[in-house]
Amino acid sequence: MARSAPPSRPPARTVATAREWLGGIRLSGFTMIMLGLVVLGAFVLVPTVGTYVEQRQKIAALEQAVQLTAEEIADLEAEQARWQDPAYITTQARERLFYGKPGEVVYLIDNDLDESELPRDAEPVSDQAEQAEADWMGQLLRSVVASGLTETAVGPDGE
Repeated sequence: MARSAPPSRPPARTVATAREWLGGIRLSGFTMIMLGLVVLGAFVLVPTVGTYVEQRQKIAALEQAVQLTAEEIADLEAEQARWQDPAYITTQARERLFYGKPGEVVYLIDNDLDESELPRDAEPVSDQAEQAEADWMGQLLRSVVASGLTETAVGPDGE
């Protein structure tokens, strides 16, 4: 009987250092030329791709502006169609211009606001003319000069 050979073991792995790995790489002239062409192609294409992306963004923005304009045009056309309706024109004349039909009595209600929304009463105006204590022309000149020489602007509420 023939004896079978013992199963062979896989060779033990040896740890290769980076120097040994890089030492095993052999580069030919053709490989160097192809690598140079790839790098050159990358330098040529990167700005072109950036320009392409920028132009696509501008096109998308312009398409969105066109879409908004088209929506505005549709709204204006719908409003124009409403103005072709005599009932709409009559309603607008009644609401905006307070027009009425012949023989119709139109009532306008003044001060129909809540008391909280009514403006505060102003002090009554005097019937007598009063002499101003200051020279108005000098005061006006001082005010204009002071406002022109200020360095910061102050809002209406002092901020």
